[in-house]
Amino acid sequence: MIFKRLLPLVITVLLSTSVVADEKEELLKLKNTTLNLIEALVTEGILSRERANALIAEAERSAADEVKQQEHKEAEGDRNVVRVPYVPEFVRQEIKDEVKAELRQEVVEDVMSQAKNERWGVPDALPDWIRRFKFSGDIRLRTEADIYDSGNPDFGTAFVNYNQVNDNGGFSGSFLNTDKNRYRQRMRVRLGVKARVSNDLAAAIRLASGSFRNPVSTNDTLGNDFSSYKVVLDRAYLKYVDSNTDGYPWMTLTGGRIPNPWFSTNLVWDKDLNFDGAAATFKYNMAGSDSLFTLDDRDRTLFLTVGAFSLDEVELSSRDKWLFAGQIGTDIKFDNQSRLRLGLAYYDYNNITGKLSSLSQPNRFDFTAPGFAQKGNSMFVISNNPANPFERFGLVSNYDLINLTAEYDLARFSPIHVILTGDYVKNIGYDAGDIRNRLDGAGMFVNSTFFTGDPGDQETVGYMAKLTLGWPDVRLRRSWQMFMAYKHLERDAVLDAFTDSDFHLGGTNAEGWIIGGSYGLMDDTYLKVRYLSADEIVGPPLGIDVVQIDLGARF
Repeated sequence: MIFKRLLPLVITVLLSTSVVADEKEELLKLKNTTLNLIEALVTEGILSRERANALIAEAERSAADEVKQQEHKEAEGDRNVVRVPYVPEFVRQEIKDEVKAELRQEVVEDVMSQAKNERWGVPDALPDWIRRFKFSGDIRLRTEADIYDSGNPDFGTAFVNYNQVNDNGGFSGSFLNTDKNRYRQRMRVRLGVKARVSNDLAAAIRLASGSFRNPVSTNDTLGNDFSSYKVVLDRAYLKYVDSNTDGYPWMTLTGGRIPNPWFSTNLVWDKDLNFDGAAATFKYNMAGSDSLFTLDDRDRTLFLTVGAFSLDEVELSSRDKWLFAGQIGTDIKFDNQSRLRLGLAYYDYNNITGKLSSLSQPNRFDFTAPGFAQKGNSMFVISNNPANPFERFGLVSNYDLINLTAEYDLARFSPIHVILTGDYVKNIGYDAGDIRNRLDGAGMFVNSTFFTGDPGDQETVGYMAKLTLGWPDVRLRRSWQMFMAYKHLERDAVLDAFTDSDFHLGGTNAEGWIIGGSYGLMDDTYLKVRYLSADEIVGPPLGIDVVQIDLGARF
C-alpha cells in the first residue's frame, strides 16, 4: 500500500523538469522532500534499499514516457497553448482525499475549540434557572409476608387498634390482626427536587407514595382494582448553610417539613419519618480556631443539634403538642477511612399525655388523644360518656427520652466495611405518681388488656445492637451487604407512633432478631432481603415474623 501512495507523488516530482522556470524552485523543494521521505523510510526499515531504488527507477521511466508524449503533442499542436504540468487522475483524487481529510480535521479542531471556549453542553452553558435545580428519586417494589405465630390469641380478643378506635369514636370491631397471615405486593415511589436559591440557601420538595394518616410509611399495597394511588407532600423545607472564612460549614438551619436531623437508628425514629418544624446544627472544628485549617480537621468534628417540632396545633386549647429536642455528639474519621460517631440526645414531648374528661363534659379532652398510634404504649380511656364508654383513648405516660447512639465503621478491609451499631433509650418521663393522679379511678389499658394494677410496673427501656458487613452503601453493581441485629423495645420506652413500622409490624413492647442482605444488580439498582422475627415482651403473646424482598432503583 505504501508503494501505491508514494508512486504518484514521485512521478509528479520527476515531471518537474517540464514546467516553466518560475515553478521550478517550488517543484525542486517538493522533489527533495519526496526523496528525503523515501530515504527516511529506508532508514526506519519500512522500505528496503532495493525496493526504494526500484520505486525511483520506475517513477523515472514513467515520467520520461509522460514527457515524451507531452512534447510530441506540443510539437504537433498549437504553439499558443499554455502548458501546465500534467497530473494523472488518480493522483488528483489522492490529493483531493488528503485535502478533505486535513480540512475535516481542522474543522473538528476549530469546532472543539469553540465548544470549549463557549462551554457547550456543560451546566454553566444552560440557563441559570435550569442550573439551580437538581432532581432525584427512587422506586422500590416489595413482596412481603406477614406470618403470625400459631400461639397468638384469636383475632378480636386481646389487641385493640387504638388508632382506629380514636378515628371511629368507639370500638366497632377495631382489633388488630393476630392470626391471619398476609402476603402483599407493595410499592414505594419518591421524587424530589432541590433548588439553589443562593450560594448559602437551598429549597427542597419531595413527593411520595403513601398515606396522609401514616407518618412512618410511604408504602402502597397493590391490589386496588387498578385504581390510581395517592401522592403526598413528603418534604418541603428551606436549608441555610453558613461557612466561615475557611469554608467550614459551622452552622446549618433547616425549617419546614424536614428530614430527620438526628444521628439515630430506627429504635426511636422510623427511617421514613419526617419532622414538622425547625432544626439548627452547629459544628466545631476540633483542631481549634488557632490551628491551620486542613481537610483532615474537617474529619474531627463536634456537633450540636437543637430542634422544635409541632405535633398538633389545637384550635380550642393552648395545650398544643410539641417536641423539643437536642443532641450533642462527635464525628471522627481516621486515616484509614474508619469512622466513629457518637450522639447523646434528649427528646422532650409536651402535652401529649391523655386527660380524662368529666361527666358533665364527656368529650372535652378528646383532643388529648394521640393523632396517630401503632401499638404498644400504655393507654387509658379519656372520654367519659356512659353511652359509649370506650370512645377515646389517650397515652398514660409522658415521654422524655434519653438516647445514646454509637456507630463504629471499620474500613481496614476496604471496600469491605465492618460496622458496629449500638443504641440505647430510656424514658425518664414515666412518673408512676403522676399517672395515678391523672387516672383518678379510670380504667387503664396496656396493649388492649384491661389493667387495674399498679402503674409502678415500668417498662421504659429500649436497646439495639447491629453488625453490618460489606459495602457501607449498596449503590454499585456487584456491591453487597449483610446485617444482623437484635432489638429490645419495652412498652413505654419510646412513643410507639414514630418507631420502626416493620419490626413486629410497628410499635413497642417487642423484642427479636433482624437478619438480611443487599446485592447491587446494577449501578443504583439493588435486591434486598430481610427477615424480622419479634415477640411481645409483656402481656398476651403476639409473635410476628416478617419477610421482605425488595427490588429498588435510584435515579
